[in-house]
Amino acid sequence: MTTQASDDRSNDDITVVIPAYNESRTIRDLVERTLRQIRHVIVVDDGSTDDTAQTLEGLDITLLRHAANQGKARSLWDGMQEARKRAISGIVTLDGDGQHLPEDIPRLLNYFRQSPNTIIIGSRLHEKANIPRARYNANRFASFWISWAAGYPINDSQSGFRIYPANLLDQVKVAHRRSSGFVFESEILIEAGRRGITSLPVSISAIYMPQARASHFRPVVDIARIVRMVTWKLVARGLYLQGLQRSLRKNRRSVS
Repeated sequence: MTTQASDDRSNDDITVVIPAYNESRTIRDLVERTLRQIRHVIVVDDGSTDDTAQTLEGLDITLLRHAANQGKARSLWDGMQEARKRAISGIVTLDGDGQHLPEDIPRLLNYFRQSPNTIIIGSRLHEKANIPRARYNANRFASFWISWAAGYPINDSQSGFRIYPANLLDQVKVAHRRSSGFVFESEILIEAGRRGITSLPVSISAIYMPQARASHFRPVVDIARIVRMVTWKLVARGLYLQGLQRSLRKNRRSVS
């Protein structure tokens, strides 16, 4: 059986990339719902040891498979490169664990259409009560440093639900080796900001299902890696105090 997307072809210039590592419990439902929004979907099975790939059989998608786990950065990078083989204007990314609602894609796309040279971020921090405390605090801490290095306030720097301008990958060089892990999504915001490409936060629901598998994000280790990357970039720019000043300004571009 093949799940078909909507007959509306107005979004044929958009491709969705979903990195997946041991997501057999959630990935099929997520992809089926995504196909109802966007017809071009790429799933990157990052060396899963469960039935992630088999669960997707029969769906009209592009499935990339890593023989061994390469990390989220490499999965995103490979998916994005595959997406760019088509003539596209934007790449949607969302996580495979069900914490992002594919039904929110049209709303984020609406803002992307208005600002096609902007990274649209699905922002969750307005729902503080629904976010595990350690995750919330780690996100706020990381966002402070990333905002400083990017030179403008970023509300939810750790959200994986985003829309990237496709041509952004021609303008930035971001590490995507296995050790980069969650650093990739932080570094790309910084490198884009240095080139005048900022982000727009659009409020989405913060979903953390009790039955979901443990997060691959490790607050202490991954935040330490992010801060190390940011520190290196700040030192290379003489601490970039102008960026700190700009990052502390109130973000007037957030969208509810």
